[in-house]
Formats: sequence, structure tokens, C-alpha cells
Amino acid sequence: MTFSADHPAAAPAYPFHRLPRSQPGYRWWHPLTTAVLTVVLFLMLTLLAAGALAVAGIFVPGVAGTVDRALSAESDLGDPGQLAVLFGGVCLLWPAAALGVRWGGRRSAGTLSSVAGRLRWRCFPRPLGLAAGLFVTVNALSLLVPKSLGASGGAAEGGGSSGNEWLLLLVVLALVPVQATAEEYVFRGLLMQGIGSWLRHPAFAILLPVPLFVLGHGYGPAGQIDIAAFALAAGWITWRTGGLEAAIALHVINNVGVFALGAAGLGDLNATDLPLAALPFSLAFTLAYALIVVRWFPPPAAAPLREKRYLASA
Repeated sequence: MTFSADHPAAAPAYPFHRLPRSQPGYRWWHPLTTAVLTVVLFLMLTLLAAGALAVAGIFVPGVAGTVDRALSAESDLGDPGQLAVLFGGVCLLWPAAALGVRWGGRRSAGTLSSVAGRLRWRCFPRPLGLAAGLFVTVNALSLLVPKSLGASGGAAEGGGSSGNEWLLLLVVLALVPVQATAEEYVFRGLLMQGIGSWLRHPAFAILLPVPLFVLGHGYGPAGQIDIAAFALAAGWITWRTGGLEAAIALHVINNVGVFALGAAGLGDLNATDLPLAALPFSLAFTLAYALIVVRWFPPPAAAPLREKRYLASA
């Protein structure tokens, strides 16, 4: 079964990573203006959010202290307030990227989502179900391996031990899906399309954002390997499916699952690295999802001859 309803026969001839060039007013500098404006807008939104928190801190005791702790080196992701501050800031990347594309790239923000020019909502349920099923299965299997169980360390420090488990879970359900989606819009949307506007082969658009994504997650060697593999898989999925939906589904289920386990005391939300024994299971989860989900989508559209002539004269 394929998602034929969202991939009509007259689908755009440009693949996802080349989509900006399909716009009539495209200019070679649009990826630059898009990136600059996105950064500026993100900083402005961050300042507005910081101002709102400062005002809230005047009337609500504890808000200022929570913000200070969240922004310190001793931040605790097992604390619902600190998690809301940190992930709320990441969520601001989504509107910044959408407005950056609209104003800096002179194209619809929907083109950042898929080749259909919008989020294809019908493409979400099956990938979400697949990711959830694989996440549960892989984590259940990891518990059968004594080495993995020992590396996980039982109850987590900073997760599931503060008495705020239900509040933490509510914050996770409210913010983590938006946080994961925002990261996909920046790394698999804005960056992939910006690079793809200049470099035709999809390998460049998939590979070049990976180091930035890894640097954005401060883990040790095992964690960096896992994050790099995740970024490669998400980039390939995005190109192969023609949109962000399947990558968003993977990211959302992975992050919600990890934080739910942490809230239940089955993982350390403040860990600085992935246990080495858990790495094969995490890689298997990502690989299995990528290989299965792409089979549900038709091959990506090929660039038309008119684009090749245009590039030859550019």
C-alpha cells in the first residue's frame, strides 16, 4: 500500500531537496536570505519569550529560579518547569523557519513541508504506528539482554524520582512533539532545501546538515554515533518520501518514548551519553523504521530536463 492520494500522477517534477528551484521567482541567494532571516526571527522570538518569562516571574514565585536553573550547566530535564523552558525555546525554531522561508525565500512556507506544498496529514498515522510499535519492541528486547539492562542503571536520576512524574509526562506530551517537529523543519527542511538549491545530488543535502545536528546534541561518542545515524536516516527518509512527515513521526515517537521512560524511572533524562550496550538497539530501531516506511511511498520525482538546461546556463 502506498500513499497514492498524496502522491498524484501529476506530482511536482522537482524532488524535495530541489523544491525551492521550482518557484518562479527563485534566485541563487534565496537560501542565504532565508537562513539569515530565520536566525534573526528566532533570536527575536527568544527575546520575546524571555521577556514574557521575566514578567511572569514578577507575579509567579519560582519562575525566575526555574529559568535560571534551566539555563545553567546543572539543568535537570527531569524537572517539568526546566524542561518546558528548554524545549519551549527549541519550539520557536518552527515559526522562525516558516517565516524565514516565506519572507527570505519568497516562497510558500508549505514548500518546506513536502512536494505537495503542505503537510500531508494522511501520511502520518501509519508511520506513527510503525515507529511506536518498533520503539516498544526494541526497548522490550533490550531488557532481555543483561548487559543492556545493567548499562541502563535502573531508576533514573532526574527522571521519575521527583514526585512530578505526571506533570513531567504532561509537559512531554505537550511540547516534545512540537520540539521534534521544529528540529525536522530546520535540519531536514530548511537546511536540506537550502543545500539542494545549490547542489543537485541528494547526498549533499542529506549529509551536510548531519554535523550541525550532532553538535546540537551534547552527547559522548556512543550518543554522537546514534544521533548521526538518526540524522542520516531522517534525511534519507525525507528525500525518499518527498516530505517531512515520516521523519517527524520517527522523531516524535523516539523523543516522547525516551522521555516517557525517563518519567517512569526507566532512563536517565540527564545522561550525557548513550550506554554502549543500548547503541545496537537504537540503531536497529532507526534502520528498521527507515527501511519499512520508505516502501510505503513511491520513488521521488526526477528533476525535469528544463531544470538541467537552466542549471547549465546558470
